[in-house]
This record gives sequence, structure tokens and C-alpha cells, in this order.
Amino acid sequence: MFERSRKGEHALLIQPHAGGPPDEGLMEEFADLARSAGATVAALLTARIDRPNPATLVGSGKLEEMKAAADASGADLILVNYALSPGQERNLEKAMQRRVVDRTGLILDIFSQRAQSAEGKLQVELAQLKHMATRLVRGWTHLERQRGGSIGLRGPGETQLETDRRLLQKRVEQLQKRLDKVEVQRTQMRRARMRSELPRIALVGYTNAGKSTLFNALTGAAAYAADQLFATLDPTVRRIALPGGGAVLADTVGFVRDLPHELVAAFRSTLSEARDADLLLHVVDASDPLRDERIAQVDEVLAEIGAGDLPQLLVFNKIDRLEREDGAAPEPRHDHPGEGRQRVWVSAQLGLGLDLLRRALAEVLELRHVVGELRLPSRAARLHARLHAIGAIREETHDEQGWRLQVDLAIADALRLYAQAHGDALRPLLEAAGALEEPRDW
Repeated sequence: MFERSRKGEHALLIQPHAGGPPDEGLMEEFADLARSAGATVAALLTARIDRPNPATLVGSGKLEEMKAAADASGADLILVNYALSPGQERNLEKAMQRRVVDRTGLILDIFSQRAQSAEGKLQVELAQLKHMATRLVRGWTHLERQRGGSIGLRGPGETQLETDRRLLQKRVEQLQKRLDKVEVQRTQMRRARMRSELPRIALVGYTNAGKSTLFNALTGAAAYAADQLFATLDPTVRRIALPGGGAVLADTVGFVRDLPHELVAAFRSTLSEARDADLLLHVVDASDPLRDERIAQVDEVLAEIGAGDLPQLLVFNKIDRLEREDGAAPEPRHDHPGEGRQRVWVSAQLGLGLDLLRRALAEVLELRHVVGELRLPSRAARLHARLHAIGAIREETHDEQGWRLQVDLAIADALRLYAQAHGDALRPLLEAAGALEEPRDW
């Protein structure tokens, strides 16, 4: 047993890989994760693993090489780009005489540093505790001590490990109850936005693709944005003006390959912003040589949270970092492939292509408008209130038969209202605009 050092600034990175050469992109991403957590990369060591050792992941020879590399580089922390089992983590710590953190633990540590809101902090703490629950047997000798010695407490008593487990479970239950209350509040806020009849758009994408920068550029908000992994965790929601109408835009947490399941479970209310959206704005770093792989990895996470079937608009950001064959910078454009998702090429940092993106959003959301006179009977007070709520009424008068309104509203909003009680009054306007594909069977 050993006393675990509180230091952890100089890290030796271990990159396991199967047959063939190691993935350079995966190694670079793991190094970025380590730096995002505040560590200095002292050295990086690859380890070919054809059959993982159930006790230490690697064989005895590689274990000695890792120990020598840690001693030579002065590393006081070992970061392993692999989901270690509790036993492997414990045995590696004993053999290396240093703290060992796997990929899941590293991402959880970054999230704990980035969370700002009360909800985000609760979610991260819950994920950390669930991850820690199977890793309480560590390198501290006090976990084997037993209570007892006083009157009424003699005998085998309760080991410190059992006490820690009981306290941890109690804290998990407390956090879960508090998060359930927060989720109810967030659900009520989301329902209020849904009642506003505005289309809902969620920004999704691989971490550090420029989602928050694009969010700020489109909405004029001041959400935190930085060139680092997981710069922001807490969702931000703002209204966005589009040609022909408006929409609600939500910035969500960035994804990464092999996102820990503890985080997916803990951030269910945050990720529901993406799951309940009408359209996903999938932001991609255009300068990333692995951008196609990143797109596939984000699609995989979206499918895992139940948002895989939602319509998407691909936004290739950071085109200012690209160069054409003639040396000129690429220009913003909007691609309409025959099959697959539409693509818009922009630079959020320089503000290039934002108007093109707004027009593309309006096109995908079908934000065409209908303008004309509308007669509503007095019994349609609820529809009248909805039209007021979305700002569709330009002029109105009232008489014994009801309201005479001059309206201007998006066809998408009109179709939603048409499906509700007393929405039949919108039928003449929708027919005039050619928005009704099939007449109702009266």
C-alpha cells in the first residue's frame, strides 16, 4: 500500500492500441484532453495490447517500461486512454506507485472544472460518485480500519470502507432527488417554449468544433467560448431571428468519442435539449482532417440519446483555416446534395456565411409566411391568444361575431395551429398559400 500523492500536474500518457500502428488522431485528442484538465504532458507511451491483461491491462514487460518512463520523465500521474476496470486501476497504481486515471476519470475531471450552473455541478458530481462507487478500494490503509473501542461500539464494528460506501450511496440518492426537481423545472421551461410555437434548433457536434462561437454569432449572446475541449457544459437558450420568422436556438455540451455512460445518464436533462428539437444544427470543424469520423461519432451519440432520427443541417465551421489549391480562402456556400444532409460552409469567428446559414435554416424549417385577413369566432379565444403570443396579429377589431384580424405568420406556425382546436379558421389562408397538401375530410 502507498499514500497517494496529491500532485497530478505532470502526466505520462499511455495509449493502448490493438494490431497495426497507433491512431495518431486518437493520441492527439487524448493529449488535448490531458491539457484541458490542467496537466502537463511529460511523455507519451504506446502499448500494443492484443489481449488485455485482466489484472493490469498490459503485460509485465510493458509495466516495467511504463515505470521507467514515469521515473525518467518525472511524471507523478499516469493517464491511460482506456476504460480501466477498478481492479486494473488499483493494480496499476500499486505497481507504478502513482495515481492512475483512465479516460472516463479524466473526462469527468474536466467536466467538474467546467460546470458553472447549479444543475451542471450536480450532474457532474453524480457522475463522479457513480464512477467512484466501484473504486473505493484504493491505496489508503485507513479503509481497512474498523470502528469500535468505545462502549457500545466494541466488536467487529463497521469498516471504514463500508462507511464510505454507505455515505456515498446516501449522497447519490440526495443528488438524484435534487436533479429530479431541476429536471421538472427545465421540462416546464421547455414546454413553455414549445407553447410559443417557435421551431426549436439545437446545436450539436464534436467538442471544440466552434458551437458556442457560432451560437454567439447567431444570437448576439455572450456564452463562454474558448479553443479547448469541453469549454462549456451548461445549455444556453436564446431566440434567433431568421428570414420569414424566428426560432429558439439551444447550445448543448460537445460530444467526444467513447463518451462515458455515466455522463450520458447524468446529463439526460441537458441532452434532452437536443432530443426535443425540431432541427439539429450539426457543427463540424472543417479544418479537422478526421471530420468525417467526427460526424459519425456524433451521430452515434445522438442515436444513443434518442435523437438519431431528427433532421440535421451540417455546418462546416472554421473555413478560414482551409486553403484552396489556388491559395485563396474558401468562400461560404450552401450545398444541396441529391441525397443526404444539406451543408453550409461558414466561419463563425470571422462572421462569414452567417446570412447564408440563416437563409438555409429558414429553408429547412419552411419559414414561409402567410399574410391576410382572418375571422375568428368568440369561442376561439385560445387560438386568438396563441396568435398574440407569437406576434402574428398586425391589426384587429372585435364585434358580435368575434375578431377580424390582419395576420402575418410563418406557414410552419400556421400548420401547427391548424391542427389544434378551432384552427379551421386558418384553412383559407393556408389553401391560398398552397400549404395544404391534402384537404381535410369533413
